[in-house]
Amino acid sequence: MDQLFSDTSKNEDSGDLESSFTAYFKKTKKESKIIPQETIDSIELHLTKGNIQGANSIIRDALKNIDNAPINIAVTGEFGTGKSSFINALRGVGPEEEGAAEVGVVATTMRRTPYKHPKIQTLTLWDLPGIGTLNFLPKDYLEKMKFQDYDFFIILCATRFTKLELDLAKTIRFMKKNYYFVRTKVDLDLDYEKKCKPCTFDREKTMQQIRSICVNTFSQNNMDVSQIFLISNRHLSDYDFPVLMDTLVKDLPAQKRHSFILSLPNITEPAIDRKHNSMQQAVCLEACKAGFLATVPVVGILMDDVEELKEKLNHYRVLFGVDDESLEVMAKDFQVPVEQLRKIIKSPYLLETKKEETLREMLLKYLEKLALGNGGFLASGLYFRKTFYLQFLFLDTVTEDAKVLLRETNLRKHFKLNSPQLLTMTRTNDYYQEVIR
Repeated sequence: MDQLFSDTSKNEDSGDLESSFTAYFKKTKKESKIIPQETIDSIELHLTKGNIQGANSIIRDALKNIDNAPINIAVTGEFGTGKSSFINALRGVGPEEEGAAEVGVVATTMRRTPYKHPKIQTLTLWDLPGIGTLNFLPKDYLEKMKFQDYDFFIILCATRFTKLELDLAKTIRFMKKNYYFVRTKVDLDLDYEKKCKPCTFDREKTMQQIRSICVNTFSQNNMDVSQIFLISNRHLSDYDFPVLMDTLVKDLPAQKRHSFILSLPNITEPAIDRKHNSMQQAVCLEACKAGFLATVPVVGILMDDVEELKEKLNHYRVLFGVDDESLEVMAKDFQVPVEQLRKIIKSPYLLETKKEETLREMLLKYLEKLALGNGGFLASGLYFRKTFYLQFLFLDTVTEDAKVLLRETNLRKHFKLNSPQLLTMTRTNDYYQEVIR
């Protein structure tokens, strides 16, 4: 097995470790960091003093906080606003899948209902009854709904916000928590407008009219205009849903940001890249916690390492939606054999063999790629256990696989494909962009 630095080498190399660690996190945008800045500063201080054990202890506690920090999101709105569809969309669950929030139920719930995220167990979305369905003032409503349990509130409407909902928002803000106004079913409004005015229909003008109706409601109730997110629960990548997700990520505390990012659906390539960035930070911190090595590790990989790597690879595939179960669901939607999807991605085959030589060759190729100017933390002079380098390789691979499957989905929507035909050229991003144009 690999040998860690001796105490002497730790002291000698602590300056390089500190500068490399600092350089990496300086490149990471504030709204993307998964640990607070004060924690980063504390780690850097320990590294400056040559106290690697102290730095690793802080990293260990920070990672524990990330893994265990609960995230509770309150979703409220009157019946018919699409609360259940919105909750299912955030959880990446279809309306007919097990554990989905029931869509189209006539009876209005009179109590709050929790829905766990299927992949991120610390994340819970709470379906709250609309304030108009209960005979409560805003403050009483929040007390009844256990206001303090939630990180933030999402207030939905399908037409315009009522005075009750605006008063509720004022009370939430007074109690020093965030709320977000979301106008749903925008796609239905656009379809209706286009049908009524096929010759003069203007998509952007109609969107502006929808937004103006909401803004006027704020003005009529003497309330400052808040940002309003126009979305469709059926077409998440369109309209303001990606903007809403970016805003929520930015506003969350750093220690809760990582799990929330990983919970989000793969609706755009930037969303997938954000997951990659967040996971790369986590893997880098895990690598630091495990201890830095003095040389690039290119020698043997033990069987215990292989089993651990298998678990990591499978975990990454699940988080990025390229695992076997996700592929089966997608294959059913596309009406194609699941093997046809497996052919256009790479991650299922990364560890098909246990041969040490194959893993070593894989590692050497990856290190060579980094040495050719890939930049970032991995090429900054910090050296990790070989298993961590392979984890970075796995992460890069599942990220690209997720993008390939997203391109395939978008192409099928674009060409309205529902046959066994499969466009295997989707791994080439230039081709994908050209077809979409």
